[in-house]
Amino acid sequence: MAKVEILMPHMGESVFEATIIKWLKKEGDKVKIDESLVEIATDKVDSEITSTAEGTLLKCLFHEGDVIQVGKPI
Repeated sequence: MAKVEILMPHMGESVFEATIIKWLKKEGDKVKIDESLVEIATDKVDSEITSTAEGTLLKCLFHEGDVIQVGKPI
C-alpha cells in the first residue's frame, strides 16, 4: 500500500500558516476518504483537514499547538 502525505492546505490568499488545534485521529487509527483527521486554525478561519485516501494514519508529524506552513506535510 502506498503512503500518502496529508499537506497543510492553502486556506486563503494571505494565509501562510495554520495552528493544529486538535488531532481527531491518532497514529494507528483507520481512516476513510474524506474523514476528518485534524482541526486547524488560521487568523481567518478554523477548519478541519480530511483524509485524501483510505488506510491507516501512520505518523502525526506535528503536535497540537504547533504552527505549520501551508504546503508542509502534517
